[in-house]
Amino acid sequence: MNNRRWLVLLPVIFVTYSLAFLDRTNYSFGAAAGLAADLKITQEQSSFLGALFFLGYFAFQIPGALYAQRRSVKKLIFWGLILWGALASATGLISDISLLYVVRFLLGIVESAVLPALLILSARWFTASERATASALIIVGNPVTLLWSSILSGYLVASFGWRGMFIAEGIPAMLWAFVWWRLVDEHPSEARWLSAPERAALEAKLAEEQRGLAPVRDYKAAFRSPFVIALAVQYFCWSIGVYGFVLWLPSILKAGGVDMVTLGWLTAVPYLAAIIAEIGISRVSDRARRRRGLIWPFLLVGTLAFYGSYMVGASNFWLSFALLTAAGAAMYAPYGPFFAWIPEMLPANVSGGATALINSMGALGSFVGTYAVGHLNGLTGSPDMSYLAMAAALLVSAVITMCLPERRAAQQ
Repeated sequence: MNNRRWLVLLPVIFVTYSLAFLDRTNYSFGAAAGLAADLKITQEQSSFLGALFFLGYFAFQIPGALYAQRRSVKKLIFWGLILWGALASATGLISDISLLYVVRFLLGIVESAVLPALLILSARWFTASERATASALIIVGNPVTLLWSSILSGYLVASFGWRGMFIAEGIPAMLWAFVWWRLVDEHPSEARWLSAPERAALEAKLAEEQRGLAPVRDYKAAFRSPFVIALAVQYFCWSIGVYGFVLWLPSILKAGGVDMVTLGWLTAVPYLAAIIAEIGISRVSDRARRRRGLIWPFLLVGTLAFYGSYMVGASNFWLSFALLTAAGAAMYAPYGPFFAWIPEMLPANVSGGATALINSMGALGSFVGTYAVGHLNGLTGSPDMSYLAMAAALLVSAVITMCLPERRAAQQ
């Protein structure tokens, strides 16, 4: 089948998600680099600002995904790129905390449907035997972005200050919108770069897979499904660990007394490990056609790594850093199987909305994790209790996953 799906379409989707992730997570570097001091932001306000993005992200997730599924992924992402790039750059021009609250909330709204929309698009282009790898190569934009942006942000802050960093890092999204518009097609039937037989073969394969799924009447029925409800709770808990880690890792490491450039390099290490783990596990998942069994063990490893960091505390910086690296890799490794699992359990007419519901609960978990970790760090003066909280959340997520079926009864 035509390789352009992998060589052109998927890289465009990857870069798009990567830019979205850059503009939502660079707040942590800004906060560590002087934003909080310049705007006289307290620790509690900083925790809320770091988390506020996810309230907007949570509230508009499902409406955005419904627009993407019923109308146009292409238009939604095009305007999203322009708007989130502009909001990200505007952060560097703000001198009033009230405006910062507004910008963080609006940024969450604009980016709310990005991941569900990109996964909907991916499901239209990649078959079940390819889907975990395709999903992982999209979501790996998360740790890849954190890898290079940690280094870049460290140098930008050192050279131009936190304001210059925000302005510079918002511009690429606005420019990329036009690349996206030029290269992306909504459906295989619209792709002129596929021959007629290739279009027919791909669409026939996708249609055949849908016939193997038990029908679900509408979104209301899907949202009441025990499987969807369980995954929503599972992803809520998983996201507490992931985003508590992502948003506050620079501040946790900064407490070790390193400079901003060194901080950038150290912050990148867990994400390099996460990239390797995520791609490797997704390939195994597609070859074995296993999903659940490649999710919960890694969440359990993340639990143990965070608990180990809690036990080590401040007594050994490098051991704690190694455990944090293991936790980061373990939390990211199962994303490919996880997002491939959803469309294999639900038909196409509802899988996009179900993904949005699950991801919106992840956004709520991200808010809780971001706020709780920042608050606990400020309250206790150390990250020890944060490690314990993230370990508990991941443990609950792992247990829920273990209790779910690998396949729907009709497929079994």
